Amino acid sequence: MKFNETVMKKLVHSLTEGEGAPAFCIEDEFYSYWELAACVARIRGALRRVDEKYIGLVANDDLETYASIFALWMEGKCYVPLHPLQPLGRCLDIVGQVGMKTILDSSEETRYEGCHVVMTRTLEDGDALTDRPVECADSETAYILFTSGTTGRPKGVPITRGNVAAFMEAFEALGMEIGPDDRCLQMFDLTFDLSVQSYLIPVLAGACTYTVAPNRIKYQAVFELLDEYRLTFAMMVPSVIHYLRPYMDEIDVPEMRYSLFAGEGLPVDDTECWSRSVPCAEVWNVYGPTEDTIYCTAYRYEREEECKAVNGIMSIGRPMKDVDTLIVDVDCKVVGTGERGELCLAGPQLTPGYWHDEEKNRQAFFLLDGKRYYRTGDICSVDADGDIAYYGRKDSQIKIQGFRIELSEIECVARKFFHDEAAVVALPVYDARKNCSISLAVETRDHDCGDNLMKHMKALLPTYMLPQTIHFLDRFPLNVNNKIDRKKIAQMV
Repeated sequence: MKFNETVMKKLVHSLTEGEGAPAFCIEDEFYSYWELAACVARIRGALRRVDEKYIGLVANDDLETYASIFALWMEGKCYVPLHPLQPLGRCLDIVGQVGMKTILDSSEETRYEGCHVVMTRTLEDGDALTDRPVECADSETAYILFTSGTTGRPKGVPITRGNVAAFMEAFEALGMEIGPDDRCLQMFDLTFDLSVQSYLIPVLAGACTYTVAPNRIKYQAVFELLDEYRLTFAMMVPSVIHYLRPYMDEIDVPEMRYSLFAGEGLPVDDTECWSRSVPCAEVWNVYGPTEDTIYCTAYRYEREEECKAVNGIMSIGRPMKDVDTLIVDVDCKVVGTGERGELCLAGPQLTPGYWHDEEKNRQAFFLLDGKRYYRTGDICSVDADGDIAYYGRKDSQIKIQGFRIELSEIECVARKFFHDEAAVVALPVYDARKNCSISLAVETRDHDCGDNLMKHMKALLPTYMLPQTIHFLDRFPLNVNNKIDRKKIAQMV
């Protein structure tokens, strides 16, 4: 059971030996490993009265929420994060899909009135449980993250304990050494898989994790944490350094040892600028879909060497330990060196499959030479050195601020406003720096419904999925096959 070796033993060691050392810094308040351990123990005591395996977790930014994750794992259970700022209807859909009856909530008041809610802030010390972790197979689920789905509903990606263990082994093989003296950034919402490495790696090393609340402007909060606490390890999405570029002259963090980027294409010019602000840091571009557990390829940026890039976007590097990659054409045949195709992934980090969605599993996974591969939907090529170049998405799935989005989900929600009687097209719009936003085109003669349409969408979608602009067209153009001509619409709007 690799999870017990790579995660549980180290977690128990940190909780029992960390003592007064800082474990978390949340909103400028420090919490010791003693306090974290006591909180984990209280929540474990409450969980002993819960029979279910899959538990909802309101993803607040506080000690109780992080302690809940560790308590759930130590009790052999799985956490399913529920974003505190996303529409309740979307969160309840997730609760229903998984069939969860119990939710852990550190809020002062809960909005999950129909569920059994454990209010983790008010648990008594008398409930504390300090037993050894429950023995669990690596095939058991560690967490389920819900990403944007093509049907208008979020789709679940379960990640097993074995998947997490494989990621930890692959990360350690990269050679980054994190220890108790490190100060580590956790800027991601817990509904985003990069959060897992951002809290787990520091805690297992006995380091301190500095968090960013879901309601904060991310780049602003990161700037403040870098400046005040002199962070030494940071995973960020590339858009953060894009927004920080006007302030680069004010950023000087020689204490930074490792600076990682993931979630979006990494522009080389942004990286060059950033690298001067963290002159002593190793800078890495890492890549991977949620389905392959956090990230699975890595490329180290070297300041004095030519950087491999395509269209100004840095290479995503080579497969990490035990990860297999293939690049295939539309007929699922492996392409040659330098030829473009769809990147496919295999190995021990790969999810068992989408939650209760066999049709999606048949579309996304395939067997080749006895190995099970996942189709990423990303167009890539590989060079003679084995480094992978990233060209972009092959379909309507895009990324904004690191979040993966199905344009069809936005279209589905917008159509509901018109009772499915209006045609709707969501379009990605890229600025000069390849930052993406969404524009919505609607086929309707009612050009005055924009405010009500936006109000409808705000009630059903998270902020990063909302269109920046809405365009109303009396009639959509059609192509020769009498299908809506998306390219023509994009030119029109």
